[in-house]
Amino acid sequence: MSLPAFAELLERLLFTPGRNGKAALLRQWFAEQPDPDRGIGLAALAGELVFRTAKPGLLRDLVAERTDPTLFALRSDYVGDLAETIALLWPEQTGGNAPPPTLAEVIETLETAPKAALPGIITAWLNALDAGARLALIKLITGGLRVGASGRLAKAALAEWASADLGEIEEVWHGVAPPYLALFAWLEGKGPRPDPNGAPVFRPLMLAHPLEEADFAKLHASDWRAEWKWDGIRVQLTAGPGGVRLWSRSGEDISNTFPEIVAAMQFHGVADGELLVMREGEVAPFGDLQQRLNRKVVTAKMLRDHPAHVRLYDLLFDGEEDLRALPFDQRRARLEAWYARESPARMDLSPLITFGTMAELAEIRAGTRTASIEGLMLKRGDSVYSPGRVKGPWWKWKRNPLNVDAVLMYAQRGHGKRSSFYSDYTFGLWRGPKGEEELVPIGKAYSGYTDLELAFLDKWIRDHTTARFGPVREVEKALVLEVEFDAAQYSPRHKSGVALRFPRIARLRRDKPAAEADRLETLEAMIKR
Repeated sequence: MSLPAFAELLERLLFTPGRNGKAALLRQWFAEQPDPDRGIGLAALAGELVFRTAKPGLLRDLVAERTDPTLFALRSDYVGDLAETIALLWPEQTGGNAPPPTLAEVIETLETAPKAALPGIITAWLNALDAGARLALIKLITGGLRVGASGRLAKAALAEWASADLGEIEEVWHGVAPPYLALFAWLEGKGPRPDPNGAPVFRPLMLAHPLEEADFAKLHASDWRAEWKWDGIRVQLTAGPGGVRLWSRSGEDISNTFPEIVAAMQFHGVADGELLVMREGEVAPFGDLQQRLNRKVVTAKMLRDHPAHVRLYDLLFDGEEDLRALPFDQRRARLEAWYARESPARMDLSPLITFGTMAELAEIRAGTRTASIEGLMLKRGDSVYSPGRVKGPWWKWKRNPLNVDAVLMYAQRGHGKRSSFYSDYTFGLWRGPKGEEELVPIGKAYSGYTDLELAFLDKWIRDHTTARFGPVREVEKALVLEVEFDAAQYSPRHKSGVALRFPRIARLRRDKPAAEADRLETLEAMIKR
């Protein structure tokens, strides 16, 4: 199958709204495309294609040889996406009749061709393709598809197409590799279930639903167990004779980023917990953990200054024994016995909270606003460990959010279907003595608003731009946004000295003059709350 077929899939995914429509397109792809192309498409959507030598910089160099740099900068600013800019600017070739490459040919060549040969190979491909297929090729190389279809959605569509359990696909996922020939053979009943051969694999996590007032009114204290909702990232620890892995909640292997945790996993089992930074037994603010996330190189100083720790919630496997079908109370007892037996370094147990009534638990929740406690987790004592977000057995009861009225300062275009809108907003608060106030940025948000509000903001930004810095527009300091966030903390990395946790736009305050927006001191006072 030629590359244009994959280009058509990407274009249709981009312009198809809603989860169901995108899933239908993916099911059609799995049903109609031959091997190995359907598996390559799945790998691309799941972010599993990584090429050693073909990088975005190579594409920039190629297009720089063929276009005016000022034109490229202007088009890049307007389009907002590197792959789309290159695809549109690449000079059309006339008189050529070379057939487009197959998807499998592209992948094999990018993986095996020597680095010196790649510029000529990629140039020949780009010359032979139309703009749509060029875009697909460039997105494959850069790894950023941005078509509104995540790896999770691709796997869910695969499960729907095969009438299979998504959890089972997740459990074998890390034991197979693109183009997933054994996986497709199993799903079509043509081969055995892929065997990871003892390799550590990710098991889908059980997730909680937000607790609303109507749900809370139906709960009876005797049915529920409560834990603190720690402000870190959820992880799964998998260790055994076949190897050791530390997984994020989405199944991403983050072992190399936290080598001290991996070194402490001298056990055989699968545990569920929260990754934190801890110093002298105290949980550090989330901003400290952020210093460690997504690091390709972990220095000795980083290990020393931001020591990682895991607070354990649950035990999924004890050795080879699968505990997920046991009720929570039994799993908790097994976790406590396992922890006492193994005594793993850099780990401890998340304590259960003692309470007699739901009203008493509500009072406890009201006091959770510290740097590292987001609220409470409620788990039924009889709940089995079910993958995904099943409503009822587990609830997350987060503390009420904080908010400030901030002034819009800068805007930038979004990505994917928002690439034509200014949808990423930087906002600030007033600082300084009266008459000498200045706005200092406190954060950036790109969610929370409605489609109508987005349309208004985009037009307002275009009409009130005062300066441009590449893709960023500075705007007149006249529009107030009510910004909602979960917590604030001191941060020397930010000009204001303060960083926000999960900021989002709550509403537009078109009724409020910018001079009446909040001051930085108001936000600083919230750090202690």
